[in-house]
Amino acid sequence: MSGAGGTTAERQATGAGDIPVDTPRVPAREAAESELSKPMYHENDPNILQRGLNHFWDWVAGVFDAAAGAAPGGPAGLALLALVLIGLAAALWWRLGTPQGSSPDALFESDGPRSAAQHRAAADAHAAALRWTEAVQERMRAIVRSLEERALLDPRPGRTADEAATEAGRALPGHATRLRSAARNFDDVTYGGRTAGQPTYLALRALDTELDEAKPVLPGASRGAAG
Repeated sequence: MSGAGGTTAERQATGAGDIPVDTPRVPAREAAESELSKPMYHENDPNILQRGLNHFWDWVAGVFDAAAGAAPGGPAGLALLALVLIGLAAALWWRLGTPQGSSPDALFESDGPRSAAQHRAAADAHAAALRWTEAVQERMRAIVRSLEERALLDPRPGRTADEAATEAGRALPGHATRLRSAARNFDDVTYGGRTAGQPTYLALRALDTELDEAKPVLPGASRGAAG
């Protein structure tokens, strides 16, 4: 009896010791999250900026991979397509040049070409109304247009007053200094916010008259023959 009872007690004790301890899942998860939230586990984590950059470059890589997969020949085909597009853009830029009509320093406005006589008439009309700034602008345009009409300057959209004065000074070296001064006056009243007066306009009108009668110096000719 005692032996059987002892055996039964041992089995009960052994059976009780074999029962595993079952910890509830929610407290276990909370304990793990609490442990992992300690600063010691995040000392080497990237900051917000680094994480943002990582996400960005991952996105770029994804876009490139998608494009490479869609392009014939894979990445090599995509690289070749990019080179072709760059070549086309360079060819268009070389053929057409930079846009000139919208240049803020362009001498002529984009309202269509006018003759030197038309610019002179506009200048005289502004001068009669005592609008000296506008008169100076139109007289400078008349000078450059007249030089273009005489083939001393090649007609070129987007040319600035300084460029016109420098180019005209080569053909008319005797007037080069006054041409540069006229260009500065034009720039001052057009872009520098200054106001022109009657003396400035009269000096520009006199230069216009002299240039109209001056003879250009041909390449190789003596500079002493300048008018």
